[in-house]
Amino acid sequence: MKILVLHLLPYAKAEYATAIDHVRHDVTYIGHPEQLADLPAGLRRRTLAIPPAEDFTEGVLARTHRTDGYRRVVSLSEFGTLTAPRVRAHLGVPGPGIDQALRTHDKVRMKQALTRAGIRCPRFVAAPPPPGGRLPWQGPTVLKPRRGTCSNGVAVYAGPAEAVARLRALPDPEAHQLEEYVDGSILHADALVVAGRPRHCVVSRYVNTPARYAAGHPLGSVQLPADQSRDTYVAQVVSALGITAGTIHLEFFETPSGERVFLEIANRMGGAGVVTAHLRHTGIHLPSHEIAALLGTAPPAPRPRSGRHHGWLVVPGHPLPTRSRPAADLPAHLLGHRCIDRVHRPAPGSPPPTTITYHEGRVPLALEVSDPDPAALEDFLHTCAEALAPRQEAVA
Repeated sequence: MKILVLHLLPYAKAEYATAIDHVRHDVTYIGHPEQLADLPAGLRRRTLAIPPAEDFTEGVLARTHRTDGYRRVVSLSEFGTLTAPRVRAHLGVPGPGIDQALRTHDKVRMKQALTRAGIRCPRFVAAPPPPGGRLPWQGPTVLKPRRGTCSNGVAVYAGPAEAVARLRALPDPEAHQLEEYVDGSILHADALVVAGRPRHCVVSRYVNTPARYAAGHPLGSVQLPADQSRDTYVAQVVSALGITAGTIHLEFFETPSGERVFLEIANRMGGAGVVTAHLRHTGIHLPSHEIAALLGTAPPAPRPRSGRHHGWLVVPGHPLPTRSRPAADLPAHLLGHRCIDRVHRPAPGSPPPTTITYHEGRVPLALEVSDPDPAALEDFLHTCAEALAPRQEAVA
């Protein structure tokens, strides 16, 4: 089979060769040179390089044609969500189309679909009200892009008036939305969807929030004990959005009163340490199973389970609007703690990230952690997050 891989995700995260036999299949990786540079030297493959300044989607379309004989297009990154359907249509190959991609990429469309299905979402508007109009809620208000990841461009305002004014001042207000602020812990569910049904679902709770990470605070999560009611909620969301295949990363609130409120969903695997934590807890390597389902091949055999609950924590390295920076390392007594399985630091001389990223190899510090007791693990991650909280830099 001739396979085209849209190489937007680090190879170490995707482990394409776990699901794709590169000897049996004719595999081509396409991407910008810095993306292609991480392919293993001994991997049998072809490559197509897109110049750094060229748009990725247009670059793929310009370098491929139906006569090339591709049978499948593989894309595992959020940044390829809308590219992959266009490339499949361009090449005439099967796979998820643009309608499904938009339902799990556009935050307005996903909430519209779920609201119609009776699933609680934050109240929201896709455009500012007319002059003199009011939003249908009071109190803190969130302004966020309709599309995007890692809480890029997300801001919380004290009230609707301030948020509406900011939305109207944007050069592209139609690319944004407003929603009511929801008070509660944020959970994320990660699963493989097969024939419209979630499998191997694991629900975790964030330590801090993605929005606080954007502002400079560490972000982590810890896996929670199995809970049938949460699994049922995940299945209801998947069904309402018509997701039939692939992996999902679903975020939702649990309020102090116990109500579940949808936040957002992506039809791809989670970032940071999600894949590794999921693999060690369940034995299922999410990207490999997603690729196998897309190719119609047998999935890899499950790996041994650890028998522990797992989590992760990342320290932001992107530019911040203030002089406050998170700590660069943990105190020795935490760094040597029994819960820590692995510590990631960037390679010496690596440039700091210029945009928000959760990638373990690019942030100043990332932790993989585990413990048989999820409550003890969560307490430990909170302690680490507090130790790494932003501190005011000295002024030279």
